[in-house]
Amino acid sequence: MLHAVPTPDHQPHNEPGVVAASVYANGTRLADIAVDDAGGWAHRPGHVVWIGLLEPSGDLLARVQRQFGLHDLAIEDAAKAHQRPKLEQYGDCIFIVARTAHMAEGRISFGETHIFVGKGYIVSVRHGASTSYAPVRQRAESCPAVLKHGEDYILYALLDFIVDNYMPVLETVNSEVESVEDKVIAGELGQGEVERLYMLRRDLLRLRNAASALVDVCRRLQRVEVRPIEATMQPLFRDVTDHIHRVQDEIDTLREVLAFAFEASMMAGQVQQTHISRRLAAWAAILAVPTAVAGIYGMNFEFMPELHWRFGYIAVVGGVAAICCTLYYRLRKSGWL
Repeated sequence: MLHAVPTPDHQPHNEPGVVAASVYANGTRLADIAVDDAGGWAHRPGHVVWIGLLEPSGDLLARVQRQFGLHDLAIEDAAKAHQRPKLEQYGDCIFIVARTAHMAEGRISFGETHIFVGKGYIVSVRHGASTSYAPVRQRAESCPAVLKHGEDYILYALLDFIVDNYMPVLETVNSEVESVEDKVIAGELGQGEVERLYMLRRDLLRLRNAASALVDVCRRLQRVEVRPIEATMQPLFRDVTDHIHRVQDEIDTLREVLAFAFEASMMAGQVQQTHISRRLAAWAAILAVPTAVAGIYGMNFEFMPELHWRFGYIAVVGGVAAICCTLYYRLRKSGWL
């Protein structure tokens, strides 16, 4: 049974969780609509409903579910964050989970976007760290010729925007990596920088896993058994795949540089420890001479040579000094001091 179709001038209520809800026909936005009217618009031929939600409540998701007949399992997943990137099909509806990323307080902060795509509608649900999709909507609305392709183009635009937002993150990490490299070369890498290297490598691995999963999503979107995508739209999803490959290559390069910097810092630490150990050993060798002589002449024997020799003290002290100076000269010449 179709829902009642509102008039074009019907405006939605300003409710929490709803970022935007609009209906389009032939690439042109007709009106902003209420969530409870979305199903009626979606069933009209040539119309597409585009709804954007931000951390919606369970009640709001239930209302969206009733409008489009969404599957219970998909709604359950969309209500929770911490889902792995994936593509699942429930009847004629596709449910996609994509990971988003941006820099926050020096760390890569991850969020999620859950997307429902069906005939005549597309719903995006954002959780956690994510850039607003308002620029996507604005660009799409400014190009009616491509927006008339409906939900297929909107899905491409969202996925492409998510992948493109990985690049500013990598550029920020790359700048920090260059700074770390300079410190490694200058030998100024401290314990805090070493810990930072480890955290960056771990965050980059998480970002790579998130990007890799989208490759499979884009490939499956081009298969007929998942959901037929317009032939003119399929190259766009291949373009997203190419962008993901570039992101993966950049991540791999950064992780290799970080690994080299980490190894270099470890080697520098070992060299420094070796240098300190050699200096300690050299001074121990020098100090061993007077210690040994003092130990010998400190023994409580009555009959010992040179005890009653007039120049014994001067000879012993001079001999110890000569030996120590010789050792110091040889050790310094060999680089131990």
